[in-house]
Amino acid sequence: MNRANPHIGDFRPVIRQLDDSAINRIAAGEVVERPASAVKELVENAIDASATRVTVEIADGGKTLIRVTDDGCGIPADDLPLALARHATSKIDGSDLLNIHTFGFRGEALPSLGAVGRLTLTSRVAGETAASIRVSGGVMDPVRPAALRGGTVAELRDLFYATPARLKFLRSDRSETQAITDVVKRLAMAEPGVAFVLRDVSGDGEGRELFRADAETGDLFDALSGRLAGILGRDFTDNALRIDAMREGLHLFGLAALPTYSRGAAVAQFLFVNTRPVRDKMLYGALRAAYMDVLARDRHPAAALFIDCDPELVDVNVHPAKSEVRFRDPGLARGLIVSALRHALAEGGQRASSTVAAGVLGAARPETPARVYQMDRPSLGARTAAYSARTPAFAEMAQQWSARTVEAEPEDETLPLGAARGQMHGNYIIAQTASGMVIVDQHAAHERLVYEKLKRQMAESGVAAQALLIPEIVDLTANDCARLMEVADELSRLGLTVEPFGGGAVAVRETPAILGEVDAGALLRDVLDELDDTGSSQMVQAKIEAILSRVACHGSVRSGRRMRAEEMNALLREMEATPHSGQCNHGRPTYVELKLADIERLFGRT
Repeated sequence: MNRANPHIGDFRPVIRQLDDSAINRIAAGEVVERPASAVKELVENAIDASATRVTVEIADGGKTLIRVTDDGCGIPADDLPLALARHATSKIDGSDLLNIHTFGFRGEALPSLGAVGRLTLTSRVAGETAASIRVSGGVMDPVRPAALRGGTVAELRDLFYATPARLKFLRSDRSETQAITDVVKRLAMAEPGVAFVLRDVSGDGEGRELFRADAETGDLFDALSGRLAGILGRDFTDNALRIDAMREGLHLFGLAALPTYSRGAAVAQFLFVNTRPVRDKMLYGALRAAYMDVLARDRHPAAALFIDCDPELVDVNVHPAKSEVRFRDPGLARGLIVSALRHALAEGGQRASSTVAAGVLGAARPETPARVYQMDRPSLGARTAAYSARTPAFAEMAQQWSARTVEAEPEDETLPLGAARGQMHGNYIIAQTASGMVIVDQHAAHERLVYEKLKRQMAESGVAAQALLIPEIVDLTANDCARLMEVADELSRLGLTVEPFGGGAVAVRETPAILGEVDAGALLRDVLDELDDTGSSQMVQAKIEAILSRVACHGSVRSGRRMRAEEMNALLREMEATPHSGQCNHGRPTYVELKLADIERLFGRT
């Protein structure tokens, strides 16, 4: 079936100047994708106005009403019409598009919202009277007096009524409400000193409160930890490591969760650049690379990370929604995230998340004893006689018991993992600490220790390369070949040597010996795919470390092996001195710590 090409014809297209209304509707298609986009723009304007409290009210998922109220500096009455004009802004003067210190700077959001909905701005500057202006479908009404104590109220009704086709692409009220909640939470994470309230006022009455975050006080980390605890939960902050690193003008700070506090999807990863929430695949790739060696492939880290830098080191004007950024030196930003997180994880040592112990306590439910009446209780004499009869048999029972007990010096209990007191079922070491007890999975723990030792040996001696008798030629596109050669030195350090072979082909001359027989073409294409996805590649290193992990698994203490007291204590001491020993090579915990108070609570002794 032949179809005519719509771009080929006998007519000559005519160039026309679009009117302002059409221009604003086109701009709105880029800036305002859904109600959540409108909320983002209005809340960012409130923050730029130095607001200390922002209240967001929505109805029907933001489709019929979005109202953002703030206590910021306000807009003078004479400037209200200008605020609704395209490319009019108070945030930059246009002379320098790199030195941007605010969320907004293009002057497109308000006119775009007024072009596709019914927008009313009411504002009051300190010392002046309040005023209001309304724009509907791009048609602006005159400024009128209004009543307002201070700040600004931006009310957007009937979003996309002027472009009804866009309404068909919106999702359910529940989905749009969830998207708005996510936007407000992300902005609240970046501004712990600002109070936020999100309320759904669909129908009549006050509505229901969807989200509240009171203003936090204290230093940087105290305020940030308090805000993140309120949004992500106390479990996250209790099981997170503080990140604080500086490199060549970039300051990275925030909280990153322990590997044993991981998620099944990348839903708890929040990245900010100069307090702006961003979704940048290069930064997400760096976060994934930092946890690569301590998490299984199907697990994802949880983190809230902030990068502060001179605005001239990062370009935020690369996406209509300003959700992507471009660093002047992307390798510097990526390297800072990877090195800072790996350093923090290594300093975390053998620490495991408290949620592991909480899961154990949740699973341990004491049985509810049956009610015993006084007449059913044996007498004191009967109980004494029964106890005396059972006592001699205890020694025989102890000899037949499946566990082994050991003696340890009392002072050993003050060490982080305590002193070994016994071994259960040939695999679990029971250790007593000063404040409770620790249960160690000896196979998982020793597997991690052997793995870390193998990695140290490889780092000291380098990755052994295996020279190919006949170099393998891999045909690529010229662009792929050029990108591959940019990382050739890094690949060479991992034992993979590639050289240009003319055109788009490359010659693979050496491969990592530990990988054995390698499909060089498939390996290089995997590397290129990762470069496209994250801007860097850890593919070769990941394959090498996977081999080391398997070697460590086969060379570690097996389940079922009886260990002597000195062996168990030596394992505990080595765990305390080895980075990442709190989780095995697959991200599972190597030990569980139970506090004495929790154990006593199980037995009703509190």
